Amino acid sequence: MRHSNSSNLRARLACGAAAAVLGLAGAAHAAETEGVEIEAVTVTAQKRAQDTLDVGVNVAVVSAGDLQARRVGQVSDLAAFTPNVDIKENMPGILPVVTIRGVGLNDFSATNNPSAGVYVDEVYLSSLALMNFDLFDLERMEALKGPQGALYGRNSTAGAINIVTARPTFGGIEGRIAGGYGDYKTAELEGMLNLPVSDSFALRFAGKAVKQDEGFFENRKLGRDIGRRDVRMGRLEARWQPSDAFEALVKLEIQKSRSEVGAPEFFGLVTPPGAKGITCPGSAGCLDFLGYRDTDGAPFKGAWSVNPDYDVDQRALTARLTADLGWATLTSVTGYLDFKRKWGADTDGGPYRQTDFIERDKIDQLSQELRLAGATERSDWLVGVFASRDRVEMTYDGSLQDLFNTKTLTFTDQTAKSAALFGNIEWKLAPTLSALAGLRYTWEQKANVGGDLDLVPNCPASFLSLVPCGAGPVTLAHIDAKISDRSWSWKLGLNWKPNPATLVYGSVSQGVKSGGFFSGVATTSAQLKPYAPETLIDYEVGVKQRLSGLGLSWSGSLFYYDYSDVQTFIRDTSGGLPIQRLGNVSEAKIYGADLDLTWSPDALRGLDLTAGLGLLHSELGSFAASAGAVPKGNELPDAPEVSLNLAATYTVDLSDNLQGRLQVDGRYAGDMFKDALNDPLIATEAYWVWNARASLMSGSDWEVALWGKNLADERYVTQGVNNLPLGFGFRVYGAPRTFGVSFSKAFR
Repeated sequence: MRHSNSSNLRARLACGAAAAVLGLAGAAHAAETEGVEIEAVTVTAQKRAQDTLDVGVNVAVVSAGDLQARRVGQVSDLAAFTPNVDIKENMPGILPVVTIRGVGLNDFSATNNPSAGVYVDEVYLSSLALMNFDLFDLERMEALKGPQGALYGRNSTAGAINIVTARPTFGGIEGRIAGGYGDYKTAELEGMLNLPVSDSFALRFAGKAVKQDEGFFENRKLGRDIGRRDVRMGRLEARWQPSDAFEALVKLEIQKSRSEVGAPEFFGLVTPPGAKGITCPGSAGCLDFLGYRDTDGAPFKGAWSVNPDYDVDQRALTARLTADLGWATLTSVTGYLDFKRKWGADTDGGPYRQTDFIERDKIDQLSQELRLAGATERSDWLVGVFASRDRVEMTYDGSLQDLFNTKTLTFTDQTAKSAALFGNIEWKLAPTLSALAGLRYTWEQKANVGGDLDLVPNCPASFLSLVPCGAGPVTLAHIDAKISDRSWSWKLGLNWKPNPATLVYGSVSQGVKSGGFFSGVATTSAQLKPYAPETLIDYEVGVKQRLSGLGLSWSGSLFYYDYSDVQTFIRDTSGGLPIQRLGNVSEAKIYGADLDLTWSPDALRGLDLTAGLGLLHSELGSFAASAGAVPKGNELPDAPEVSLNLAATYTVDLSDNLQGRLQVDGRYAGDMFKDALNDPLIATEAYWVWNARASLMSGSDWEVALWGKNLADERYVTQGVNNLPLGFGFRVYGAPRTFGVSFSKAFR
């Protein structure tokens, strides 16, 4: 899949990026003090509100306005804003996996934790199943690149994503209503009401509903489209501030989805008799062992046998208490989440019941964090404790009748407990130079009871266990085990501010992701063995500048990762049924660069330009796979060598109170593999996705807009699974072109 000139292209881009950095740095001295005013960007990357120019971390921030204008509806949309970030869906419309700088957990199971920690109002989401939710009424989103273990905990080796919802205010009654209609019969409605009850108590109500009555996918088996959506969400947040020394925020959220999962594109193993011009295996025109093939060449058309229903019920409660003690501030963050889900997956991609599954998940999560933070003339410090408990109960009902003459049941009951102590200090060595140190000790325990049963419902016998019918369920695999991890995460860094508009930083940090259990379908107990923790050490240097004289803000960073015991998806054929499961690769190395730029040229008032460039090189160590030893040198999954983000927005005054705005944005991702084996049959070729939006508005009062996403209707692979030992595989594709109209109206 790799082109011979890819390394030359990467070298040219690297030289160009370096030249740009030098040129921009030199421009700082020539820039005038007057020019386009650039607003400071506030982040909470270090658990306190700071200007991003004071934070020695590569962090991308998306404001509430950008979230609305770019139609950011889910976590997966964040990839459009910053380079070296890939967010894919394991099945169409669900199961997003976040990969930052090549680090991400390439898995789908509800029992596993993501490598990039996702936090909603400082509450960590412990399961991959919890990543699939819609966003509404947000203040901002932050993407922190590199391990964040010292402050964020055990499962943030890739980085962290902070989602911050809008909080109640005391300024007065205000509200907003927004809605729209798009193709595929998609209607959306969103509303917010901020209601100050008194000078010290305020409520904020927010909600969103999405109704899509036509799916992207045409299912010949069912005779209709699938992938429809019916999602309803609500949030109530209360804020009580009886004095300047105390504040309480309590938030209740609910989500209900009665939607459908999309379906993957089939490819087969066997060349059809007499066929010409078909390359097998891997083509849609190839047959599986039962004689099925898909010849239409359309990734959103097929014959799928699984019920596509996707049902979710979720409740979440968060309480944040803050007390100013005079010498320090005490913060308590408590989070509780109850989640239930049922959905189906057709993993053979065809009309027969070969590997069809219905999954049911139930998750209960409780977490508590206490932090004490203070400042002196020369330091800012923070210490804290954290504890959590989450339980995941999961079952798969497997329909394998047409291939193995049987049904299966996969079950898992996992309880995870964690506790941590952490601290962080930033010490001023000189007026322009400060040192930073962070340390975290984490203990975690996971207990897992699970396994796989061959239900043997049919005669004459199950081809999985070779047991005759009437013999009753047969245990194929079973585990009843407990693992414990104890780990240290840390960070050491230097921040140098030669002037108020420039930050130069360097750091060394270590993050650890805990071990766990594979909980998918298995045919031997050995396939359920636990995988080990992974450790990543990041060596990083960077520069940030805000040049008001040029209307320019930019940041750049270089990084090198020393990565050990890498958790990744590998193929395992040790049992009767080939599977893909989680395992460890002894080592990997990753290095690369990030460059981000925002420019509002004074000569072209109303024009705003943003650009991001990511360069990445990844290399896995050698490891054992089903077909034998895999030598050192494979690339990590979902790690393109080059990624780009571009956006241009032009706003023009049409009258005293009427403006017009045109916005175009695009994202490029280079060639990438989807598994550690670097299987070319499920790889992604380089692609561009372009979006546009045109709007008419009256300040922040009202707006009407036309929008389009994936304007070129680009077909690109987001995930794939190769099960050719069973005669088939599948590929998942990104969403097709969509367009529509939207409106919003604010009330004050």
